Amino acid sequence: MAQDAAEAVEMRGALVRLRRATGLPVAFGGLVEPGRQQMRITELSGTATAALSALAVSSGNGLGGKAVALARPCAVTDYSASRQISHEYDMAVATEGLCSVLAVPVVVRRRVRGVLYGALRTAQPLGDRTLGAAVAAARDVEQALVVRDEARDLLAAAREPGPAAGGAAWEEVREAHGVLRALAPRIVDPALRAELLAVCGRLADAASPSPAARHVGLAPREVDVLACVASGATNAAAAQRLGLRAETVKGYLRSAMRKLGAHTRWEAVVAARRAGLLP
Repeated sequence: MAQDAAEAVEMRGALVRLRRATGLPVAFGGLVEPGRQQMRITELSGTATAALSALAVSSGNGLGGKAVALARPCAVTDYSASRQISHEYDMAVATEGLCSVLAVPVVVRRRVRGVLYGALRTAQPLGDRTLGAAVAAARDVEQALVVRDEARDLLAAAREPGPAAGGAAWEEVREAHGVLRALAPRIVDPALRAELLAVCGRLADAASPSPAARHVGLAPREVDVLACVASGATNAAAAQRLGLRAETVKGYLRSAMRKLGAHTRWEAVVAARRAGLLP
């Protein structure tokens, strides 16, 4: 799945959550176009017309453009009569029959990546609870995009010709492997998740002394935990990285040690590397 298509999926899910949390009948949004000072509305939920579909919103113009320019949430009670915004998009908004509208920017690493809108067809104030729920939906998208960005960067780095095994450079490869293993379960897109795990497998293959050594059947989560341990993480740190409870991490670690015939955490890491399960 292309990166922009994957981001659109995140936006679509956020709109559903926004409507469910706020009770607003209409939600829509879109992504800022790369290299341009505008965003395009591509995702619609609860709309009655196609008036807003594919609408290009320039930074600073209208409510959404104001949210992009200021990188903060904005709202109006009566869109067509508001003096707080410019009115380049009044026709599209009126055609859809919207009055009270809020716009929340999706900001990743200080850059606005998109905007989520919520709207009523009547002119009434949108309270703090509604705005807070909309902001929470935008934060979910921001976190998902951060994970995707990190995964993409790590994949790009892993595709580069690797260093010879050993030394500080190879430790960086091992650290990247651990991060990739931790990121994979958090990726909703199955194609991207599969690609991440395939890269992990290639990194492990590069370090394996013998393909024939791979006879230990560890569960994916057991490998995830060992990858964290290999990077020097404590059980608590591994739990936080993997989104698990510390007791669950201990259980996976004990199971992996038993399967590998290891008596300590580090023995388990060494055995996993010999079996070609870790780089």
